[in-house]
Amino acid sequence: MRRTVKMLAAAAALALACWLPYAQDAQAAFYGLPRALKDQLARISFQVPSLAPMAYTRFCLQYPQDCEVRRMMASRRGVALTGERWAELVAVNRAVNRAIVPQRNDQGLWGEAWLLAPPAGDCNDYAVTKRHDLLARGWPSRALILSEVVVPSGEHHLVLVVRTRDGDFVLDNLNANVRSVSQPRYRWLRAQSPRHPNFWATVSVAPALLRTAMLDK
Repeated sequence: MRRTVKMLAAAAALALACWLPYAQDAQAAFYGLPRALKDQLARISFQVPSLAPMAYTRFCLQYPQDCEVRRMMASRRGVALTGERWAELVAVNRAVNRAIVPQRNDQGLWGEAWLLAPPAGDCNDYAVTKRHDLLARGWPSRALILSEVVVPSGEHHLVLVVRTRDGDFVLDNLNANVRSVSQPRYRWLRAQSPRHPNFWATVSVAPALLRTAMLDK
């Protein structure tokens, strides 16, 4: 019972707080070639199974195609981060951040809905829309991981983590840049499993030296 209450409290915090407005950045988005981030690379490490957010379950009922396993464009070793694919990440992050107007969810946990490409929405809508757009571009589902974090203010927030052979990267409505998972000062909570998007697990950020060993987890 105590665990259930804690999970409900966390979900409520995510529903109410992650609407934080997207931080505009005039110098947004492109670091150059992916290898320019070589010294900053890291990966998220999956730990114990966790319940998926309740709003995610409702999202899957509304958009079942976004909750299926997609194996396109990926070998067992994962997605290679070419210049073209890096440009796709930058373009999708920038386009979705600009297209959705930040809007707070005032209806609480039970009124929360994760929507694809709404005219206005919170962090959940940004994250699922970016994932949807990258799936449409041929990215495999195992590389596109919805992840719940806690920002420095203590508020819960949803981002999209993109997993590649060269490290994991964050697409975030609070920042115009595509960043390594090691860069944001976030506390990582839970994320989708690469093996199936309907299963979630607790996560943490692992050092770059471990990324090769964990690539197929």
